[in-house]
Amino acid sequence: MSFGQQGGPPSQWDPWKPQSQQPWGSDGGEQTPDWAALAEASEIRNRRRRLFFIVGGAVATVAIGTAVAMAVVSANGDGEANKPTSSLPATADIPSAPGTTPSFAPTSAPPPLDPRDFIASKAKDTAPLGAQILFPGTQLTMGSTVYKKGTTADTKNCAAGDTVQPSLGKILKANSCTQFMRVSYTKDGVSVTVGVAVFDTEAQATKAKSQVNTKKDIVKSLSGGAVKAFCNSAICRTTSNSYGRYAYFTIAGFASGKNVTEKDTAVFSIGDNLAEFTFRQIHRRGEAQASTAASE
Repeated sequence: MSFGQQGGPPSQWDPWKPQSQQPWGSDGGEQTPDWAALAEASEIRNRRRRLFFIVGGAVATVAIGTAVAMAVVSANGDGEANKPTSSLPATADIPSAPGTTPSFAPTSAPPPLDPRDFIASKAKDTAPLGAQILFPGTQLTMGSTVYKKGTTADTKNCAAGDTVQPSLGKILKANSCTQFMRVSYTKDGVSVTVGVAVFDTEAQATKAKSQVNTKKDIVKSLSGGAVKAFCNSAICRTTSNSYGRYAYFTIAGFASGKNVTEKDTAVFSIGDNLAEFTFRQIHRRGEAQASTAASE
């Protein structure tokens, strides 16, 4: 027995119409779904969804861009951003922060006084002066070397025969020397006498020193105390120099009376060390007086 189709012509199935009837198989057995039609309908729905997302995304992008542009225009609504440079205020019209320029109070500290000014003339070099003041103590230590101190001598007669050789006395007197001091030191059989001539001005001391010939214009050695007689007839080493209003001289040799040669470094050393010590003592005298004047 065969069955015909019921209810007139079959209705066309539309997946997008809720009331449409889904077609089934027309064979005599159990009706089964039309899988090909279902797959085609699903593909149509997927294509429509993709098209919807693409169109919707493009519209959203355009909308966002338009909103940003409108926001920028709105932020610059006062027109300052579009003004030319010439319409902006000049630098002089822009207020500056107060107190940006540092200010410094002027210093009231005077420049330090030069010690040499106080030993350059009698007018400023007014501190007490004497051989015991310039060469104090009973010995002298320089580095690791210790020199024993002998005796000292001090006179106003710079040309005295027992103080200097006549030729040196003549030079000192011609340049108005006012005082002459001597001191002696010894170490290991080698002795030295330092003589210091005092003038009223630095110019006088400098001139006197320039006229001295150390081979014949020399100070006489001074013995006494720890220092035995030396350089009375032997050849000795002599030096001369000046600093400020002072001229100073050395004579160094052996207590045994032996002549000094260029190989006798111990004699040269003691003479140089005591000459340096004399220079330092004169300079310290200037420093002390400069310090006193600065504190007054």
